[in-house]
Amino acid sequence: MNNEQTTQRSPALLMRIFGWTMLATLVTFLINNYLVVKHSFPGVTPLLNVVTSGLNGVDVPLQSLMQAGLYLVGFLIALIYVLGNRATSLRADASTITKINTYIIRACFWAVLFVGIADMAISFLRVEGLLGNVVNPEMVKQLGRSTYRGLYVHYPLIALGFVFAAFTRTLGFHWLALLIVIAELTIVITRFIFSYEQAFMGDLVRFWYAALFLFASAYTLLEEGHVRVDVFYAGLSRRAKGTVNAFGAIFLGMSLSWTIIILGFKGKASIIYGPLSNFEVSQSGFGMYTKYLMAGFLAVFAITMLIQFVSQMFEAYADRRGDPGGRKDLRNDNTEDDPNGASNDETFVPHEATSH
Repeated sequence: MNNEQTTQRSPALLMRIFGWTMLATLVTFLINNYLVVKHSFPGVTPLLNVVTSGLNGVDVPLQSLMQAGLYLVGFLIALIYVLGNRATSLRADASTITKINTYIIRACFWAVLFVGIADMAISFLRVEGLLGNVVNPEMVKQLGRSTYRGLYVHYPLIALGFVFAAFTRTLGFHWLALLIVIAELTIVITRFIFSYEQAFMGDLVRFWYAALFLFASAYTLLEEGHVRVDVFYAGLSRRAKGTVNAFGAIFLGMSLSWTIIILGFKGKASIIYGPLSNFEVSQSGFGMYTKYLMAGFLAVFAITMLIQFVSQMFEAYADRRGDPGGRKDLRNDNTEDDPNGASNDETFVPHEATSH
């Protein structure tokens, strides 16, 4: 490999290190946040005090050093992976990351499907006084507690959703949309024909509706389905579009995702962790006990969007470099030919990550 080729590959290698480090930091942050909020670990703040105040009079707990070490381990894993797979292209990395993200989203779809049906059934039996015919009186009492229902009904069903996701290939968004329509239609029929409506019926619609929009956002990003306020973008060359998308993914997309994640998991009373830790429910009496999970939907949105923005960044930088392959929205751009003489229409074909 000559020096020119090495120079061309070095920025791509740094971009891959940055992207995988971003994902490693995400995982490490979530682990450390759990240790801080749930088990009262000190976090890395004492180490930051050492940096700002010096070593005099500052006692750094061993747990804080361990948590800082987790970030270092995450970075080293990312670095070792990238350096050990130098031949892997940016588009191949983007495809791998998209597949991981697709699995997470697919698992969340199955989870909300199972939890929605089960919790709706329990709520229906409770409000109609029929739950005692199915389970013993002690269990009736326990199922009326959000903590019990969350730990022993919802969480196992969420785990089952991740198992199902490993054996299926559809993201399920069209099915979830159909279920929302059916649930809303049921409310209309029972209200206006049978004069029957309960709080859990509307809760189910909101539960699935929120999941549909927040879970589908990362997939919509992959398919270029989000609305663009386009003034100049459509007329740009392929390489210029790659530059715009790369900067947008880093400075707009990732920064927004990190803002939601950091603020949402900031402490026990934060907007995401607070409802999740307290199994928060609505005040609608015999409604569904899934309000706390809807706060978790925001976490799923931010995490999956961050992961997908890393994938988009790799794709965009590959576009900037003029690498072969690419997204379907750039296939027919009127841009200059690539360095090997192939036209853009010949060079750009959809990569495998767009097929689910």
